Amino acid sequence: MKYAEIFRMGKEALEEVGIAEADLDARLLLEAVCQTSRNDLLVHGDREVGKEQEEKYREWIGRRASRVPLQHITGVQEFMGLEFLVNEDVLIPRQDTEILVEEVLRELTDGSRILDLCTGSGCILLSLLHYSNGCEGTGSDISEKALAVAEENAERLGISAKFLCGDLFERVEGRYDFIVSNPPYIASGEIPGLMEEVRLHEPLSALDGHEDGLFFYRRITRECPDYLVRGGSLYLEIGWDQGNAVKGLMEESGFHEVRVTKDYAGLDRVVSGVWF
Repeated sequence: MKYAEIFRMGKEALEEVGIAEADLDARLLLEAVCQTSRNDLLVHGDREVGKEQEEKYREWIGRRASRVPLQHITGVQEFMGLEFLVNEDVLIPRQDTEILVEEVLRELTDGSRILDLCTGSGCILLSLLHYSNGCEGTGSDISEKALAVAEENAERLGISAKFLCGDLFERVEGRYDFIVSNPPYIASGEIPGLMEEVRLHEPLSALDGHEDGLFFYRRITRECPDYLVRGGSLYLEIGWDQGNAVKGLMEESGFHEVRVTKDYAGLDRVVSGVWF
């Protein structure tokens, strides 16, 4: 089968089951299978695709049609210009989270100590370390399986970082200049309404923020001062409707200069503050 023909087959199969970005997903899967680029569909659409590649592509289209996330099929996701390994044990890095990294990078100074809570794939911590000089980074997560992914990502990217298995600050020692986190923040009652790709294939422990979605923010803002240097900063990713609530929690815990930063869609995305 020709390259363009097999692409159309994949696109139509995904459209039939209601995949929102069927065109994009079909193309990305084909490029991953054939090790090609976007231009191949335009320039080399008439070339024949090998039998093994065609079989693999059909298998991958079938998995995507059953709502397996594209990134779980290819095994990778780009974040901050870097490629991260992902699987069912970690949240798939999302573009919205790049806002958190970009905000920290505005203030990050060389040689800083960084703690990343709920590190998952390590995408936040490793991106910060990659784009800074001489910084020391520690990632904490309650999931050993997630930490295995983070450690593999650190090795692939050639970045030195320390990873701890524990519940938030459970195994953390010392004080840090920056503490960052994208904790679970979806209210338990909202989880059944999530997209199948998220609800069925991403780790529940990384999604569920308990009754009102603020459980981990309460814990982090309450415990955080014991692990920040004076003048240190806390940065938290939040849900679009949690800005005022998390800002209030930080102020109640004694943080100063608390601000809410919006994402590119104009929605509240990051809350940050300074500890004196």
